[in-house]
Amino acid sequence: MMNDGSKLMHQRTVFDDWRSLTIGIYMALTGYAVMVGLPVISTAWVTHLGFTEVQVGRVAGADLAGLAIGAVIAALFVAKVDRRHMTVLAASIAIGATILCIYFQSYEATLWLRLTAGIGAGIYTGIAVATIAGHSRPAFAFGMELFAFAGSQGLELKFLPYLSMNGIYLVLAATFVVGLLFISWLPRHPAEKSLDVEVDVEEPDGEHHVDHKHVPAYVPWLVLTAITFTYINIGAYWTYIELATAESEASPDWVASMLWVSSVFSVIGALFAVLLSNRYGLARPLLVTLIFQAGIVVMLVTGINNVNVAISMFMFNFCWIFVDIYQAATIANVDRSGRFPALIPAAQGLGNFLGPNLAASVLAFGLGYNSVFILCGAASIAAMLVYLYMYLTLKKTIPALADAS
Repeated sequence: MMNDGSKLMHQRTVFDDWRSLTIGIYMALTGYAVMVGLPVISTAWVTHLGFTEVQVGRVAGADLAGLAIGAVIAALFVAKVDRRHMTVLAASIAIGATILCIYFQSYEATLWLRLTAGIGAGIYTGIAVATIAGHSRPAFAFGMELFAFAGSQGLELKFLPYLSMNGIYLVLAATFVVGLLFISWLPRHPAEKSLDVEVDVEEPDGEHHVDHKHVPAYVPWLVLTAITFTYINIGAYWTYIELATAESEASPDWVASMLWVSSVFSVIGALFAVLLSNRYGLARPLLVTLIFQAGIVVMLVTGINNVNVAISMFMFNFCWIFVDIYQAATIANVDRSGRFPALIPAAQGLGNFLGPNLAASVLAFGLGYNSVFILCGAASIAAMLVYLYMYLTLKKTIPALADAS
């Protein structure tokens, strides 16, 4: 086994074009809009539609379960079917279901319509992530996506609270319409095959040769499993963090301002994550970040006040960006066809479905928000353990992939 001097190689393709990366990033921001706006949207469901806390968890879970289902559909076809045709269909589903939410606002109708809208968003987002993953520098590409993601998250959390429920639905639908105007920027088909990597190996005499390696299928599946655990944490935390502070020592106005200010701060996390991965690779910073993220969530069990909720929100957003960049880039390094990258929103959606629902069940049993935060921390540690197993296994088989940036 040769480790020193070996590194992963990727050839430049049409996916390196700035237009491809731009439309991929925009589509990802659109597809993830409900997920990142959950604190505000969840509160709007309570204040404008009169949903209970438990119902909010169910509706949020349905929306994000739809995201997972749609991403699975995208993964099945993204390497075979024209991506532009798929995008038009997905956007039409999301737009139609979201507009219908304006006219049918009962709990049962909203539950099913948000599931349907989530499916459309999931197909749309799966195509977006597959497009970004086709870039020859995936950590850079996902870093750019999450840099934009942090800015759009801040805008959502700042301005959506000023809108009515119908206004929120109209904004969500309009973002899909705008994306369709630039669909010609979207590459129609993948450039490379799945689960094959090239490793540039430096020999003792200084000469180089390229090794072709087939990556076992369990590698991307393990990363997807870790992403699911990570998003159980994120989904539960992000759905209930504002509601959890309602009866605490923290000021409601302070919490509302921290939601959007802390999300903008995560831009720094995106830049720092890319710089750090260039030096230390993807895996080691990710393992540390998952442990740290568990700690900053469980910290709230000791009590919620203006200081520690601000620290928790700032560091949660900072770590969220780290984790997303590293996990997405790891799968992109393995699979250039877009099949497994398209499953990233599925893993995120599954975690976001399980997270709010598990948290809602915890609350339904009367265990309180402290138990919700413990659930969040446990999910983050579970993700770390899965990823650690994958990393140690790769160190023995394809070390260049284990330490890739």
